[in-house]
Amino acid sequence: MNHLSQFVIALIASVSILAIILATDLGRRRVTNMRMLRSVLAVAVIIAIFVHSFPTSGNAPSFQLIGVGVGVICGLVAGALLPAHRGADGQIYTIGGFGYALVWIVLSSARVLFAYGAEHWFAEGLIRFSIENELSGPDVYSNAFVFMSLAMVLTRTAVLVAKRRRIRLSPVEPAGKEEQPAAV
Repeated sequence: MNHLSQFVIALIASVSILAIILATDLGRRRVTNMRMLRSVLAVAVIIAIFVHSFPTSGNAPSFQLIGVGVGVICGLVAGALLPAHRGADGQIYTIGGFGYALVWIVLSSARVLFAYGAEHWFAEGLIRFSIENELSGPDVYSNAFVFMSLAMVLTRTAVLVAKRRRIRLSPVEPAGKEEQPAAV
């Protein structure tokens, strides 16, 4: 897959992750281990396909860690927009709405737009930025975005696990009360 441009890689990776997340989380969905594992596995496959090297010279590791940090923050925001509650059947559900979808759509679009811009709009400026900041090539940027996606999905999954655990440990509401989403 080395013959694919950074834009195509970003497009495939972002659309794949976005589709899986939205298909898994939008609407009222039961919280299951498989649901949470599916999105983590999807990102792991994306990493296996598209991460060919791990640049370690200069500031490359720090830059890639910035991607991880941004992913964690965005995953916390996404998780906060995914309220959870115990259903009448005793199962735990989340409700993924417009705000949740918007976070994922905006970040996925931003990754693709950056990759397109890096090839077509600001390639020269990006090269200059890379040299000035000791970043060693396009793999640094693509890795940072892929690691950002992984961190976002893992953080969202950790938030779901925490919400599920908190709801499981909370006393069951008596029958007849309305279902209420859990506070974040």
